[in-house]
Amino acid sequence: MGSSLWTVCVILVSLASAALCATPRRPVDVPFGRNYVPTWAFDHIKYLNGGSEIQLLLDKYTGTGFQTKGSYLFGHFSMNIRMVPGDSAGTVTAFYLSSQNSEHDEIDFEFLGNRTGQPYILQTNVFTGGKGDREQRIYLWFDPTKGYHRYSVLWNMYQIVFLVDNIPIRVFKNNKDLGVKFPFDQPMKVYNSLWNADDWATRGGLEKTDWSKAPFIAAYKGFHVDGCEASVNAKFCDTQGKRWWDQPQYRDLDADQWRRLKWVRHKYTIYNYCTDRKRYPQLSPECRRNGDI
Repeated sequence: MGSSLWTVCVILVSLASAALCATPRRPVDVPFGRNYVPTWAFDHIKYLNGGSEIQLLLDKYTGTGFQTKGSYLFGHFSMNIRMVPGDSAGTVTAFYLSSQNSEHDEIDFEFLGNRTGQPYILQTNVFTGGKGDREQRIYLWFDPTKGYHRYSVLWNMYQIVFLVDNIPIRVFKNNKDLGVKFPFDQPMKVYNSLWNADDWATRGGLEKTDWSKAPFIAAYKGFHVDGCEASVNAKFCDTQGKRWWDQPQYRDLDADQWRRLKWVRHKYTIYNYCTDRKRYPQLSPECRRNGDI
């Protein structure tokens, strides 16, 4: 092999390695029962393809949900979801992490249903020490009812990143130096659910659930969990430098990820608590620093 061709090969290998390091590991899809158990209304969960796919059903009697068997401090969590099609007004399809006590931490994906022809709204929120009210809302750049899309959370000591098909849509940084609490010592379970919230979910509660369209069905697969499993009584999970999500390249977004996040902000964001001066005349510290991006 000539020296010039060898140099090209080395460069290509180096670029490929860098690309692998720049994004989270490819999630390994596993059956539902590996990491999850039903939480409530077991008869409203339908298992397909040997448990590799499930459907959640919502009717006028009840919704349903499931949760991880274990609790986790830090890691990467993702789910492939196909949203309720058609007229889904009043429904909420959720994928979130939450701890257990009153001053709980929580990381939320909530998909707010729509009237037929209107876009779904994705609402994200972060609770720390029992305090939330950090809502952001976006439209998606695709129809989430037409097929599966992957929704992910990367959580370490430095940041929480919300991703849609591996595109960052929100970053919540660790701003403890500003007095802003950050989730680091309360293990969280991962929850998924489909439920009725027509008192607020669609146009602030103006659009009610049309039960003649029931049952409403959301489909899930993937069931990926890669985290530091901990007791609910644990105060800290010592992963520093030991797990892939703690490595330097995951402590901030890279240039391309920041570009993609700004693209989402510019084209698809419809609400950001950081810019809501009527609701928050006094800007939150994390918003003053970087706009909670």
